[in-house]
Amino acid sequence: MPRTLRTLADEALAALVRGGFALVRALGPDRASDIGAAAARLLGPLTPAHRIARDNIDAAFPEKSAADRAAILRESWENLGRTACEYVHMGTLFDYDHENPRAGRIEISEADIARFVALREDGKPAIFFAAHLANWELPAVAARAYDLPSAALYRTPNNQAIARDIVRMRKDVMGELIPAGLSAPLRMMEALDAGLHLGMLVDQRFGRGPKIRFLGRTATANPLLARLARRFDCPVHGARAIRLPGNRFRLELTDAIELKRGANGQVDVDAATQQVNDIIEAWIREHPGQWLWQHRRWRM
Repeated sequence: MPRTLRTLADEALAALVRGGFALVRALGPDRASDIGAAAARLLGPLTPAHRIARDNIDAAFPEKSAADRAAILRESWENLGRTACEYVHMGTLFDYDHENPRAGRIEISEADIARFVALREDGKPAIFFAAHLANWELPAVAARAYDLPSAALYRTPNNQAIARDIVRMRKDVMGELIPAGLSAPLRMMEALDAGLHLGMLVDQRFGRGPKIRFLGRTATANPLLARLARRFDCPVHGARAIRLPGNRFRLELTDAIELKRGANGQVDVDAATQQVNDIIEAWIREHPGQWLWQHRRWRM
């Protein structure tokens, strides 16, 4: 397609998406989330991704009954639909008030708050890893809401017009945004050099990465987190959201992870990459219906 026609097509699609965002925004966060869950539960099984998710769940949980695996698959579609429709409500979805912690939809333990405050006050960079669990955008929103100097790696849509709209929505509720691409590693190093707290999702396939064991099978994983931790020797923490009944969430932040090191005392990139993915696997096994099973995680 010629460039001009492609640009017009992108803009037309972006206009439709923008209209959809406006409709979802008008519904409010709770109604939008519930409608998103119902729509994904209905339409998800009609897509090719349904078979991918079903096969992934079957391989990960051979010990579970067919009914239990079907329930995980159904919940995964519901979670994806909820997350998609919550996107435009991120600014109001995170409503935690430390003075009145039970008033909103967000739960955070005192221990997790103490870890967060220590990171905010120490003046040092750190790396946070997360996974596509529950609403995976919430940890980054929480960091911005409570003034943690931060940057987040994100994947841009192929449609440049839609990408601009998404960045516009994100920039007000998140920290510095680093688009995935050839320049991303350099920008991530610059962020850590500047003392920022760098967040990244690390649970998807990375074809050029080291082979790991993940949910019982061999997969490839992104070693960038371990390489950055090795270079900067900075703390690494896991961050996750857990979806609760009633359109509520619990946010958790781990203690600093003692990454495995080699005989030279430096972070062992392959071993640390496996270590981080082991933590994510434990999270998934705890709440399997809240993970994004609809991608080819194990394609070699």
